[in-house]
Amino acid sequence: MQSDGVSEVREAVEAVYRADSRRVLATLIRLLGDFDAAEEAMQDAFAAAMESWPSQGIPRNARAWLVSAGRFRAIDRMRRGARFDASSAAIADQLESASTPPPDIDNEGVEDDRLRLVFTCCHPALTGDAQVALTLREVCGLTTEEIGSAFLTTASTVAQRIVRAKGKIRDARIPYEVPTRADLPDRLDAVLRVVYLVFNEGYSATTGATVTRLDLCAEAIRLGGLLVELLPDPETLGLLALMLLHDSRRAARTSPEGEIILLDEQDRSRWNREQIVEGVALVERALGFRRVGPYALQAAIAAVHAEAVAPQATDWEQIVGLYDVLFRVEPSAVVELNRAAAIAMRDGPAAGLSLIDSILARGDLADYRPAHSARAELLRRLERKTDASAAYRRAIELTEQGPERRLLERRLRELTR
Repeated sequence: MQSDGVSEVREAVEAVYRADSRRVLATLIRLLGDFDAAEEAMQDAFAAAMESWPSQGIPRNARAWLVSAGRFRAIDRMRRGARFDASSAAIADQLESASTPPPDIDNEGVEDDRLRLVFTCCHPALTGDAQVALTLREVCGLTTEEIGSAFLTTASTVAQRIVRAKGKIRDARIPYEVPTRADLPDRLDAVLRVVYLVFNEGYSATTGATVTRLDLCAEAIRLGGLLVELLPDPETLGLLALMLLHDSRRAARTSPEGEIILLDEQDRSRWNREQIVEGVALVERALGFRRVGPYALQAAIAAVHAEAVAPQATDWEQIVGLYDVLFRVEPSAVVELNRAAAIAMRDGPAAGLSLIDSILARGDLADYRPAHSARAELLRRLERKTDASAAYRRAIELTEQGPERRLLERRLRELTR
């Protein structure tokens, strides 16, 4: 094949890797029963694709080809190690005698391999930090550096958590499966929390040159849809609604140059109406249950924003009321901060500032960038320029994302003029 053709195949392999490597890995974990063996097999499979696709062409079902190649490479690796470890030969025999994975591995049903992987990564035997790290690494493909940056820790700490989590799964023989319906409610909270953390990292990337990572948002929404199919309770409905309603604003959140556009300045005609309609319908289903949790309530707040045709049409009274309920259900400083921001919109900046100052005076959210940026905005509206400048500088110190930092720096420059 000519060099141009090789280059095209290389680009195709890289595109498949970006789109499907996590799906391939999830299926290989199911087939091989081991995280590390599956990761090696996946890398071997993509290396094999680089070798054979230029001459043989790109297969019609690239994902199935990669799964099959990875499986056979894993068997070969085990056979080569059999002379040092007799158990490797037995495992290789078992894998080889198992039925070949069917070519149709695109099944989007509830028994999806990635859904199995999510529940395994979020097993209650693992610590919360390990659940998040393992899910972001194995399900979403983030590097340890990206995970560490997102959650304010070092890459080496993240790597240690992942290694320990894999060891726990192996040693405790944690099954690679979706829980039974009887066990599912008890297992769901951790999964919902991790899926929402994945979405948040995609919707508002902690670091980097762009505001959003579309792959993470899409992955979280897809997983949320699978959870709704599996267990349509108010919190799964609420989480999917919340993600859809936030994601509906994606096109209007940044300028063509990648700069952040704040909510009250966004062109609402660019909001995705299909996602809004779907999200609002899910909220209504969730609120139809006798009990509602934090995801359903947050989704209800997002729905009020989404249904406002203009910023001045926002029903801040209803939003504050929903935050009152949310704070009773999930009392946290972050919810309290968001409620304070809503009160500032309803009652004026002084009312909101007083509440934010009381949160910070307690020592809560001292290193939480949104608290300082919200405080700076309210001080700016009150024309307390010196205090606002100090608050903006503190927020900038805590900001690693490029567009967010530029927005704060722009606000600070406007004050100093």
